[in-house]
Amino acid sequence: MDSTSIKALRALEWICRHDSPVGVTEMSLALDLGKSNVHRILATLKTMGYVHSLDDGRYAATLKTWELGCAVIERLDFKRLARPVMEALSDETMETVHLSVLDGLDVVYVDKVESSQPVRAYSRVGGRAPAYTVATGKALLAFQRDLEETIPMDLEQYTPATLTDHEALLQELSNVRSSGFAINRGEWREGIRGVAAPIRNERAEVICAIGISGPENRLSLKKMNALAPCVIESARKISLQLGYRLSSFDRRPERNDGIEKTTLSPASRSARKQS
Repeated sequence: MDSTSIKALRALEWICRHDSPVGVTEMSLALDLGKSNVHRILATLKTMGYVHSLDDGRYAATLKTWELGCAVIERLDFKRLARPVMEALSDETMETVHLSVLDGLDVVYVDKVESSQPVRAYSRVGGRAPAYTVATGKALLAFQRDLEETIPMDLEQYTPATLTDHEALLQELSNVRSSGFAINRGEWREGIRGVAAPIRNERAEVICAIGISGPENRLSLKKMNALAPCVIESARKISLQLGYRLSSFDRRPERNDGIEKTTLSPASRSARKQS
């Protein structure tokens, strides 16, 4: 592999994810690169139009990186198909709706429909979150292979509710596979909760997830369980548009004396009779 190209791409990623302009010294320390090396990388990125320099000698990413990201997102067919379903889910639940994909151990929000409520969860398209801390992330992680090896033993704690125990997280992801939905109990941002379900393609592969999020005063555990069928149904609708065909996975949760169980939805039963 070309080590120079790797260093340049690492530098660009680091600058893009920084909240403020960065200096050469700061960048040198963060990336473990010599200052002369950093200068050369920045000069190349500046020539290519990916960064620009400020009067104080610091550097910031240009909109060129955003334009490239938008071009990729716009080509994602599931985003176009999901939009009407997301809007309907937001209208039904009165909460913010996210569409997310998995990138390593992070989720990336590729689209969102903002809640009409005056108090709502903050997020942005293109933003990231550790997958094990948010509902859409858990809905995606639960269906990945080799979870025991993939998920680090040392998990960072972001709030008192964050699951940092490796075995406990694996058990939670197992529950997600059984129930068909995931819950965030304020594990990424205190006071913000969510419910999500996985979306599958024509090969039954989980490729993205749809979820709702909002403040905990509106999303109690009881309320999240009550809204879970709406979220699962939304994920099912998008999956069907992507060519997915009904299987034993297509289930919706049902509450019974505080115990979660799954039963086939009426829509699923009808579809099976027709198939």
